[in-house]
Amino acid sequence: MAQPRPAHAAHPRRTLGFALALVVAAVVGVGGAIAVAGTGTPDAAETGAQNSPPASGTPQPTPTPTLSSPSPSPTPTVEPDVVFSLIAGGDILPHMGVISSAKTADGYDFTKLMAPSEDFINGADIALCHMEVPVAPKGTKPSGYPMFGAPKQLVPDLATVGWDGCSTASNHSVDRGFNGIVATLDAFEAAGLGHAGTARSKDESTQVQFYDVTENGRTVRVAHISWAYGLNGLSKPAGKPWSVNTFNMSEADVAPIIASAKGAREAGADVVVASVHCCVEYVTQPGAIQKQIAQKIADSGLVDLYIGHHAHVPQPIVRLDGGPDGKGMWVAYGLGNFVSNQDASTVGVKQSASGVLMTATFTVTPEDDVSVDVAWTAVTVDRTGGHKVYPITEDTGAVGKLSASTVHARWKLVSGAVGDAAPELTSPGTPYADSVTASVRTP
Repeated sequence: MAQPRPAHAAHPRRTLGFALALVVAAVVGVGGAIAVAGTGTPDAAETGAQNSPPASGTPQPTPTPTLSSPSPSPTPTVEPDVVFSLIAGGDILPHMGVISSAKTADGYDFTKLMAPSEDFINGADIALCHMEVPVAPKGTKPSGYPMFGAPKQLVPDLATVGWDGCSTASNHSVDRGFNGIVATLDAFEAAGLGHAGTARSKDESTQVQFYDVTENGRTVRVAHISWAYGLNGLSKPAGKPWSVNTFNMSEADVAPIIASAKGAREAGADVVVASVHCCVEYVTQPGAIQKQIAQKIADSGLVDLYIGHHAHVPQPIVRLDGGPDGKGMWVAYGLGNFVSNQDASTVGVKQSASGVLMTATFTVTPEDDVSVDVAWTAVTVDRTGGHKVYPITEDTGAVGKLSASTVHARWKLVSGAVGDAAPELTSPGTPYADSVTASVRTP
């Protein structure tokens, strides 16, 4: 449902008859004044001389009134389309190696790891990351696999390089218990970042994460929802089933996700983006259940864009039948890793060193019809060069400690996994909107 827009003021317009009456009245008044001046007689209002012929006795012609053309009808105001872009990145997975690369003399600096990709992140109107791990609660130390806890500084550093918000529902959401969820969302709130997928209270779990995009006087509401398949066998915090959004992957039960999208629509969303953390790791082709999940969400007609996480390798980007108004729904089954310590030497899978930045461009008409186009950009992590994340293309040469041949081989792996349904974006975009505002979810 679109936000109400101010109605245009009506433009008054006079009719031809009304215009003619005004002209004739004005001309008659002028003619009378001329006749009185010619006779030099007393004021006509006192003597009635306006009915007497001029002293010469010669009849005077009555001036012919000149009619002015009626004012043209005003051209109706046509509201413009709203066009905006959204970029989504893969898993942010700060293993201890990543944390070590960010360590400084007095704390941590993760911006230097993401700096090579900053232009792409800032080239979109909305930038959404996937925060796969919780922040380590106050009084505890950071940790890596298998029970993650990121330094608090990671969150404001995400904001510094341009991310606007993150999905937070993942299989690692409760690695640090409920305190970890609270620490994570407190850090997001302090940094001014949006977040979806976990909650600090039951009330917060019902609040939709919106991003309001304003352009040419119109505002479009974009809702971001986030769901995960499970919690690595851990239980949700006692008495707090609302703290993490989860669904039953084995049965492809997407009813909770669809209900979430419906709730977002009812709350005023014009566009709904769903982040789904699920399925099988380290395989570039989605499995049958993964495909069922995406297709069921497309069939609901409630979601405009599907962003997949968890595989830790790039997976296909395709357009499925269904979607809002039957226009189809773009699906990125898996965007791979954004920041991590994974590559062939650590997990034995070459594709894990790389990921995808997916850029979606939305066009929303004045009638609230939405169309979506997507493109992809490959990124790769220079694990031995300080875990810096570089955008790469077929023609990119050596970066950091990665040789040109290594970079090219990694790009080919990403390209092969993504497929050819969507085009490649090889240079940063430019934002369209006048402003973007993230709503604040609070406990």
